[in-house]
Amino acid sequence: MGERRCAAVRVLVLQAAWALAGGQVRYSVPEEAEAGTVVGRLAQDLGLEAGEAEARRLRLVAQGRRASVELSGASGALLLSSRLDREQLCAKSAPCALRLEVLLERPLRVFHVELEVTDINDNAPVFPAQRKNLSIAESSVPGSRFPLEGASDADIGANAQLSYTLSPSEHFTLDVKSSDENRKSLFLVLTKSLDRETIPVHRLVLTASDGGRPSLTGTMELLISVLDANDNAPQFNQSVYKVQLPENATEGTLVARVNATDPDEGSNKEFSYSILSSIPIGNKELFTIDAKMGEIRLTGALDFEDVRLHELQIEATDKGTPPLSGHCSVELEVVDVNDNAPEVWVTSLSVPVSEDASVGTVVAVLSVSDRDSGANGRVRCWVWPASPFGLEATFAGSYSLVLREALDRERVSEYELEVRAEDGGAPALRASRGLRVPVSDVNDNAPAFAQAVYTVLARENNAAGAELARLWARDPDEAGNGRVSYSVWEGGAAGGGAALPPSSSSWSGPGWRPASSYVSVDAESGLLWALQPLDYEELQVLQFEVRAVDAGEPPLCGNATVQLFVLDENDNAPALLPPAGSAPEAGPVPAEAAAAAGSGTLWAWAAWGAPAGQVVAKIRAVDADSGYNAWLRYELWEPRAKGPFRVGLYSGEVSTARALDEADGPRHTLLIVVRDHGQPARSATATLSVSLLEAAEAALAAAAASSSSAASASSSSRAAVGAELAPGAASAATNVWLVVAICAVSSLFLLALVLYAASRWAPRAAVLSAPGPTTLVCASEVGSWSYSQRHSRSLCVADGAAKSDLMVFSPNFPPPPPGPAAKDTQPEPSALLHTVSGSPFLALPLLTRPLYSSCREPGSALAARGSQCVIVVYCLTAGCIIRLLHGL
Repeated sequence: MGERRCAAVRVLVLQAAWALAGGQVRYSVPEEAEAGTVVGRLAQDLGLEAGEAEARRLRLVAQGRRASVELSGASGALLLSSRLDREQLCAKSAPCALRLEVLLERPLRVFHVELEVTDINDNAPVFPAQRKNLSIAESSVPGSRFPLEGASDADIGANAQLSYTLSPSEHFTLDVKSSDENRKSLFLVLTKSLDRETIPVHRLVLTASDGGRPSLTGTMELLISVLDANDNAPQFNQSVYKVQLPENATEGTLVARVNATDPDEGSNKEFSYSILSSIPIGNKELFTIDAKMGEIRLTGALDFEDVRLHELQIEATDKGTPPLSGHCSVELEVVDVNDNAPEVWVTSLSVPVSEDASVGTVVAVLSVSDRDSGANGRVRCWVWPASPFGLEATFAGSYSLVLREALDRERVSEYELEVRAEDGGAPALRASRGLRVPVSDVNDNAPAFAQAVYTVLARENNAAGAELARLWARDPDEAGNGRVSYSVWEGGAAGGGAALPPSSSSWSGPGWRPASSYVSVDAESGLLWALQPLDYEELQVLQFEVRAVDAGEPPLCGNATVQLFVLDENDNAPALLPPAGSAPEAGPVPAEAAAAAGSGTLWAWAAWGAPAGQVVAKIRAVDADSGYNAWLRYELWEPRAKGPFRVGLYSGEVSTARALDEADGPRHTLLIVVRDHGQPARSATATLSVSLLEAAEAALAAAAASSSSAASASSSSRAAVGAELAPGAASAATNVWLVVAICAVSSLFLLALVLYAASRWAPRAAVLSAPGPTTLVCASEVGSWSYSQRHSRSLCVADGAAKSDLMVFSPNFPPPPPGPAAKDTQPEPSALLHTVSGSPFLALPLLTRPLYSSCREPGSALAARGSQCVIVVYCLTAGCIIRLLHGL
């Protein structure tokens, strides 16, 4: 393309030089040149200098086809403003030239410019139609000629000179004849006889090529139809049609479409289809065929499990004379679908299964089958839930249900199982068979009580046969294996009143009574009831065992411990104790006092002029009950008017309410009522006769009483002190007090030394007090007091040993009423410590005034300290506790 442009430029330059000489400029440009192509340097060809074209206003006059050409004012070059098409400008005319006028002002001159557009091969030959249909009889002889129409080319010259070729064919050739230089005649020549049954239609391509470089071509398709005669019968395109259908195909489904052809035409070509026969015989009604279309469809349902292959004979018969027919066969293979679920049968079932059956025991035998084939008939089985059973395959389609884990009837008494089967189809079908496998019981569980220890509270004086509690033991076995009977197995009470455990060494000691003499248990219901009324003062705690035995073989049993606590009731009235120092008095006693003592009336004396608060006497009483039922209070019943005496509410001490004088009379009789705090309260009455004496006589009576016994001396000395004493009597009283104080202090000092020596030299595990039951106070639900069965020892041992307390509770001495206590009050020593319910106690002769004063105040303590052992006396509201503490 570049070489062509260079050649064109050279030609243009020569033509411009020649034209300039003749007064006319000629240029040449090929068609289809792009816009902006320089046709020629017009200003230079006209002899103008550079820049002169714009100064002299060189312009193109609007004439002719200047729309495609423009003049550059700056350079004076002639340019193409658009693409030129020679065929559009000049059609077949040659040569094709554009005439232009150029005007040059200053001075005015007119130039003629001729622009020739040269042809290029840009148009291909074109036939009148893309396809031409020809009909040629099958009987046409070779050499027959059939005219054809040639192609045309818009180009000129060599670019428009055409040549023709025909696609290869053994039946046809092309004959071209030239009538002149530009016109040619075309003929299709038959070279070989035609056979419509072999080739009914011939398709040929006629190609026209021009003389351009490169050459362009055009084509036309020749469709030659061969006219035939009726000389052939219908023929199927297949002798055997093999098709497949799933067995779940619905009615009306297309089975196959057979296709027969008849090379004849007209009525000889028309034919119809029919079904001649079917295999298996009798299944012909399952199918129907369309006589014209040859479509075979289902009229019934297929079943792979019944017939897997159907064969049909199909016939096609034309309407010629005589009619001709063709045959084919259709083989329908039925494809299996997963339309049959597995089936499960129970061949054998051995139930119930004993809960002690061994692992591997065969429970049932099952059979599994599926009518489908292949993967659809391949079945897998399992048990749900899997535990504790499983399936084992014995042979094809047979399984055994076996035990894989140990059974426990008490946990699961019956199993609801499902044997599930699933085939391998898509989607898979499932089936199941339910099995009920009961588990038979064996006696493998002993009766078990809900509690290992039962605590039973019973009030004393309960009626014989009263229900105390109901025991229940659970046995998860069934029938006789779970039928429980109850009995009192062992246990009892000693003579001391507290029950002993079965392992006690005193189990069969003297005074021991078995628990079966107090209580009994119903063998079937477990009802615990009392055989006799219970007495708290005789029995506080009864401990025994109840045994539950089942009826299995062998029988199994379970035990439970029963602790029966007897709750105290207020069934004992307070009892008055004889006065301290009941021995014969040493010294003169008034006749009235002697007479009162002989009649059971308590007596006491006081000195004339005794100040207010002087203790005259102390009423002592005890209650066999416990707790609140044994908590006593003292009331002055008579005289009710304001008298010279009063009684401590809880101490029982009779003291002067004011100073005594001669107007009070020589003797006073006091009626004192002692009540407990039970519900209802019980009481006792004491009569106290108080004689008023001179101070000397009162001191002599007190000295005589103190010499009879230490306890009575302490009480008498308390009542013998007068406010106004004669000089001799006062001296005697002072001597008595000095002797008492010295004895008390000496006793405490000696006792401390003995205890210190014992703690230093005695073995570390030495027992300082004999064993005995500790009366440990506990509050019950009714506010009374009860005693536990624990045993305790009071120890005072060397360093590092454990400590223990001896607690002594006296219900006979309740705390005094609130208020300041008299400093000179001295309680009797015998009132400090008492034995409760026959229990042993440790009594210390604490006779000094400071000790007594401290004991009057609740919570106070007195300690005699040593390096190894300390004796501490705690005075509580209900009594005194003596603790032997080690290492303080």
